[in-house]
Amino acid sequence: MNILHLSDTHSQHRRLTQLPDADILIHSGDFTMNGSEQEAIDFMNWFCDLPYSHKIFICGNHDACLYEAKIDGLDENVHYLCNSSVVIDGVKFYGVPMFMEDCISDRQTRNYVAIPADTDVLITHCPPYGILDFDDGINYGSAELLARVEEIKPRLHLFGHIHKQHGVKKDGLTIFSNGAIMNGDYTNFNLPNLIKI
Repeated sequence: MNILHLSDTHSQHRRLTQLPDADILIHSGDFTMNGSEQEAIDFMNWFCDLPYSHKIFICGNHDACLYEAKIDGLDENVHYLCNSSVVIDGVKFYGVPMFMEDCISDRQTRNYVAIPADTDVLITHCPPYGILDFDDGINYGSAELLARVEEIKPRLHLFGHIHKQHGVKKDGLTIFSNGAIMNGDYTNFNLPNLIKI
């Protein structure tokens, strides 16, 4: 199974042409810049039209308009994950968004604890602490998320958020992918991460 991973497109998704072939396209959040409904609708229209067998997306901290939203009308092969899962060809994908309302309470910690132990591909917006999360002298990842990842050992953990740490790293049984597509100063695109599991 080939997975194409994007994150942090920040309303520049229509500039992404000639994306590589893959079985599943996954966007791990921050598809808007200002968190407006118009940006979110434009992204979903673009995303649904892409020629991939399955497409999965979650929300990042910029995608505030979708906090507690119920999304209807997506194509059957497009999956919005919000502390929820989908199984595709026997592989369990689980997505945890990053809404600021959850981060300033204990809800985000509870969301991480609730990640199912049988998750094969974990999709979050926030990185785990110490893994592709370093910028300006600070590790921005979540220690609670790292602890849960170490417990469940998913085959793949996809995230974004920290633009300067775009890349892929294998640690133990898990492949980690920071798919932040916009570079650190939002001027150019990084190449999307293509991962085989």
